[in-house]
Amino acid sequence: MADFNKILDAGDVDGGIINVVVEIPEGSNQKIEWNRDLAVFELDRIEPKIFAKPCNYGFIPQTLDEDGDELDVLIITEHPLTTGIFLKAKVIGVMKFVDDGEVDDKVVVVPADDRNNGNAYNSLEDLPKQLIGQIEFHFNNYKALKKPGSTVVESWENTEVAKEVIKEAIQRWKDK
Repeated sequence: MADFNKILDAGDVDGGIINVVVEIPEGSNQKIEWNRDLAVFELDRIEPKIFAKPCNYGFIPQTLDEDGDELDVLIITEHPLTTGIFLKAKVIGVMKFVDDGEVDDKVVVVPADDRNNGNAYNSLEDLPKQLIGQIEFHFNNYKALKKPGSTVVESWENTEVAKEVIKEAIQRWKDK
């Protein structure tokens, strides 16, 4: 397996098209994480089935969020994506999120070339409100059985805020 942090960078952040690596397919209750030290995907834990991911989940190479992990992404597609693939993705916003008191933001992206829906998603406002609600509910509650109240979605922000979050995470990576 390739070390994604060595062969990929974050992509064209200013242009809004970034590189994204898929960790967890939509619908999975397996918490699969990129292990940076070993350069492999690792099964961290199995979540209760009621907390299966409402969308695909991954990370942006060569970034670090304030929690010390690569910056997370929520990848909106009509079907689950496979763990270990990467894609060029269009940034459409960011979910400002706190997990156990740590900033753990989630950049929201869609495939850069989605011919099935005619590239219809260009901002968070283009997504179905029901989907936004499901994602928010998931992240506000997915630790409720183990650590109630330990996660909170603070806000949903636009593409420009998302790009700033990514740039800060790239700088953290460079400074490490």
